Amino acid sequence: MTAPHLDTVAISSEAYDALQPSMSFQASTRPEAQEWQRSVRSVLIDLLGGPLSNMADRCDLAPSVVETMEFDSYTRETVIFQSRPNVSVFGYFLTPKDLDGPSPSVLCLPGHGRGVDDIVGIRQNGQMRTRRGGYQRDFALQCVSRGYPVLAIEQMGFGHRRDEAARSRGASRSSCHAVSAAALLLGETTVGWRVWDAIRSLDYMTSRPEVDAGRMAVMGISGGGTTTFFSAAIDERFRAAVVSGYFCTFRDSIYDIPHCIDNYVPGILKYVEMYDVAGLIAPRSMFVEVGDRDPIFPAEATRLAVDRARESFRVLGAEDRLGLEVFQGRHQFHGVGAFEHLSKVI
Repeated sequence: MTAPHLDTVAISSEAYDALQPSMSFQASTRPEAQEWQRSVRSVLIDLLGGPLSNMADRCDLAPSVVETMEFDSYTRETVIFQSRPNVSVFGYFLTPKDLDGPSPSVLCLPGHGRGVDDIVGIRQNGQMRTRRGGYQRDFALQCVSRGYPVLAIEQMGFGHRRDEAARSRGASRSSCHAVSAAALLLGETTVGWRVWDAIRSLDYMTSRPEVDAGRMAVMGISGGGTTTFFSAAIDERFRAAVVSGYFCTFRDSIYDIPHCIDNYVPGILKYVEMYDVAGLIAPRSMFVEVGDRDPIFPAEATRLAVDRARESFRVLGAEDRLGLEVFQGRHQFHGVGAFEHLSKVI
């Protein structure tokens, strides 16, 4: 007797295998690829939903600097601005002390954990770390040490932007589930809400005299890598994206391995796989890094995804602007090849 279909993982795998995404990249010329980009970007915006559906409708940022601190090599400003009515973004603007005029700059997006404090070197007790710590390795400080002005923002649901229930459970607990469930009930997504915050962060950055508006990059790891990836796919002002510990295939990562609900975009697999979305970034630059023992974004699947994405970059004349480094390690920020690549493209 044939065993009944009771295994939900097996059922899901069969469903994926039966998929034929309707908008997979198949262009062979630059004009075809550009038309494909316009069509897929429009669908992606609809899938992410929320404020992205009307990007021309932008509220006043109403920015304020609530604290300024001086360090040996940089200045840190604590900033708050509005991304949409009744939604505020918390962040840190870091300026190298030897900066001379408008400069290439980086928007930094933290992953799950303590949030933005964990990428600017602030310990849980409020004191500064004396050496790089955590899986995120203070990558915003690594950027400013290389001369980049940096805006490091708190992602919705992390750190300074959590609900009281999450705060009561500890410094590393997020409110992603509550935020994501609410977004889904509204027909929207956490990814979309966070991407909108990143887009408005660019608006804020372009208002700063330290920033060269034509040379802005975005960098993030894990949950920050998710927002980095989709933000660069949608907003062409990002000249480069550094995606750490996220880029893979949907099939081998968030589809096959349990992840936080904030990663999911309903219906996206009907249209594209992750390597197709990467084609929206070309001919701009994307650099991918992954640990060879990353347990939630497998390195071999990342290699496969980068290989598949190369075709769209090639057709758009930008094959040299797609980079990959597989380093020895687990789910953590590395930043070796990434910073070398970034120095060449912004």
